Amino acid sequence: MTALAAADEESFAARARAFAAIHAGRATETLISNLHARVETIHCAAGDLPVTVHDGRAGDAWVCSPRTTYADCAAEESARYLPGWMAPASLRMISSIGRSLGWAGIDHAVAINNWLLSTNLYPPRAWLDPGVLLEQAVARWPHHALWFRSLNEHDNADWLEALQAAGCRLVASRQVYLYADIGALAGMHGNLKRDLALPRKTSLRHCRDQDITDTDYARIAELYALLYIGKYSRFNPMYSEAFLRCWHHAGLLAFEGFRDADGRLTCVIGLFRMGRTATAPIVGYDTTQPQKSALYRLTTACAYRACLEHGWRLNFSAGAAGFKRLRGGMPSIEYSAVYARHLPTRTRIAVDALSSTTCRIGIPMLRRYRL
Repeated sequence: MTALAAADEESFAARARAFAAIHAGRATETLISNLHARVETIHCAAGDLPVTVHDGRAGDAWVCSPRTTYADCAAEESARYLPGWMAPASLRMISSIGRSLGWAGIDHAVAINNWLLSTNLYPPRAWLDPGVLLEQAVARWPHHALWFRSLNEHDNADWLEALQAAGCRLVASRQVYLYADIGALAGMHGNLKRDLALPRKTSLRHCRDQDITDTDYARIAELYALLYIGKYSRFNPMYSEAFLRCWHHAGLLAFEGFRDADGRLTCVIGLFRMGRTATAPIVGYDTTQPQKSALYRLTTACAYRACLEHGWRLNFSAGAAGFKRLRGGMPSIEYSAVYARHLPTRTRIAVDALSSTTCRIGIPMLRRYRL
């Protein structure tokens, strides 16, 4: 193992330990109000991976609830993005899927390497054996389906192959946008180049991670909720001020944003990183401000700039697809790999049906409508 790989492995293990120190043995709803799950860990060669155990509570945030993801959120997305003539048939199909998933007990779900974020980042496949992980997990949670979320076909092809070989079914979830080289992309995409220059032109005051104070966490939670809960979906995780404080103090999130003349944050982004890849689970801005304020562009420019400066890859998750494509984001289908061979027939049938529906119908729709 090279020195860089060894450093990345230790960094991953350290972050997993920090995550467990915050969440293990603590009720998740004390930090994320719309999420009721237990946080545990499972040992592997790379360290102790975080695991969430969900026992079927209805209406929980989608990051732990498969039913919320593939029924409630899917219904919202269909109504928002599909052409009007398609929406009724789509909603009827999703409603049927939701009833089927409820009957099958799909929300008794254990998610391995689940960090309670919209996008989980994975250690290199060479560090561990997914088959061994599954054997351990079946022994510990014999009544739960086993999920590996956030696996995309470009960054995690080896994970997908290994998990399928071990008996998992692939369930398509979203289309995410990846940036491998921000510097090269800025030379090809004028929108990205202009966004990178935008922070130098704004009258707002730049706020780096070291400038975040204890009084800012409530405002960060408010800005995030304005965007992700108010504008997008009530099924997104409702991160509290306490969650943001704990994660920031533990080094799991790095914040950056802009303040107004009164020193109040008007926009903010929180980056989560593993190895050479970053993602942005926290994005928020004052949605009451006019679009000409360009607060979303300013916020995302912080992520692009950080990745440019450090040479990181950026997984910019899903949403705002047109915006991300215009800045060189490469679309990639994201999957969950689900193991249910140890479960009753009705659960296996539901997982098989969900896999077929999302891969045969969902993926073409994601690509066709560039979601």
